[in-house]
Amino acid sequence: MKATTLPIISTKETEGVTLNYTRTGLVLCTELYDQCVAFYSNIMELPILEMLDDQYSKLTVLRFGHDGYLMIETGGDFSSAPKMLNENPVVLRFNVTSVDKYARILMSKGVRVIIRIEPWGTVGDFVDPDGNRCSLREEWSRFSDN
Repeated sequence: MKATTLPIISTKETEGVTLNYTRTGLVLCTELYDQCVAFYSNIMELPILEMLDDQYSKLTVLRFGHDGYLMIETGGDFSSAPKMLNENPVVLRFNVTSVDKYARILMSKGVRVIIRIEPWGTVGDFVDPDGNRCSLREEWSRFSDN
């Protein structure tokens, strides 16, 4: 692949121009690729949008939220313990209506979930097969009785 350097343009040329993204996503590089694809597609029930496995790439793209995607690729490092923030400074967050309900579902599928109650909401922490941190989050409305 050949890299291209674009010329620097003045701010006057971009004045009033906004960035309109067609789609946003996260790329998760994994060592245990097959296990992570199975985890996110089967356990977390993220629909697979596309898969590619050729001489250049091995990846799976899953729907993540309403219009985002989670792309799982090879090339990451496995950790038998939850990865520390200096190993992977990202936490994949799944906002839900009830952490307790979703945690029970995940636990019934063999996922260890640790529930924490914070002033800003309830969180259920867990990891994927590669040791990447994930969490459920139940947002409390300041207008609700919670």
